[in-house]
Formats: sequence, C-alpha cells, structure tokens
Amino acid sequence: MIGLLRGKLLIKQPPDLMLDVNGVGYEVQASMTTFYDLPELHAEVTLYTHFVVREDAQLLYGFSSQTERELFRHLLKVNGVGPKMALAIVSGMNPIEFNQVIHAADIARLSRIPGVGKKTAERLVIELRDRLPKSDASGSNVDTSIAVQAPRVSASDEAVNALLALGYKPAQASQMIAAYEDQGLSVEDMIRQALRASLK
Repeated sequence: MIGLLRGKLLIKQPPDLMLDVNGVGYEVQASMTTFYDLPELHAEVTLYTHFVVREDAQLLYGFSSQTERELFRHLLKVNGVGPKMALAIVSGMNPIEFNQVIHAADIARLSRIPGVGKKTAERLVIELRDRLPKSDASGSNVDTSIAVQAPRVSASDEAVNALLALGYKPAQASQMIAAYEDQGLSVEDMIRQALRASLK
C-alpha cells in the first residue's frame, strides 16, 4: 500500500500531477484543495496518498493533509460513492465545511456537487453523521506557494478541463469559468471561485 509520496513536482495539470520520487514518476490525481497548496514546479512536495486497485487500472489519489485523505476514505465507504465522486466532494469543501454540512443535514448544498443527487446526498448524511466528529481541525498544509504549468494552454481552458474531470458538464464548466476569465486569476483561483459560487 502506498500511503505517502515525497518527491519533485514535475507536472501540474488539475486534477492530475506527477511526482518524481527517486527517479520514478508517480501519476496522482489530487483534490483541488491540494492543488491550491502545491509548490512551484520542480520543488519538493509531500502528499498523503490513497491507492485504488481496479480490474482495469491502478490509481493514486493525493492529498496535502491526512485529514483530507481521511475524509476521502470515509466517503468511499458510503454506498454508491466512488473515487471520482469522493474527489469532487473533497475538492468542493474542506473537511471542516463538509462536517458542518453533514451535521446540518444540508441536502441542498450537497446536491450541488457534480454527480451528487438528492438520494446520494441523503445517503451521505445518514451514513456519515455518526462517523464524523461535529468539529474537526483541518490538517496542516505542506507547502503554500502556487505555480502554473508550462507548456500551457489558456488558464481558463485548464480550469474548464479540471471541472470536466470533476464531473461537470462541458456547458456548465464553461459557464462557471466564464465569469472569471478576464480577472487575471490563476487556474487554481478560477477553479476555487467557480466551485465556491456553485455551492452557494
């Protein structure tokens, strides 16, 4: 089981990244909150990981804190929630926000996450309400500087692609990002603002 990676950040293309760990390149899918905390390219980064083995693939998911990874693992235990939906949920809310939503039984807000319908939202509340503490501290972040990747397409296109990978429809993703295209924001900031706006 691969539980932690520490290495040089080679590729940063939301939600995918690659770490060079002693000459071996590990492809990792990371939450958007983790992307906000990534250092510059070629800097060292530490990620807590969750390894998923399927019949057709072996996938690594990476998180900047153990708390975020723990939430991801709790989500995977919920009936009908797979890694893609769990990553979308973790990307839209930090662990503290998610705990608050679960204990408030805020079905409407949960239902705004891509792929989470009303029945799934209700299931999340029912199955996680007793597993999650009512108050929780988020894990400490490893790094705080933000970088963009080269070579790059436009920042807005990268942001749209990241939302598509999280399960949003093309038209919806484009509309969410359009409001931030001319504000000079980084890819991560556009994604952050779009996700926050969609969940209000």
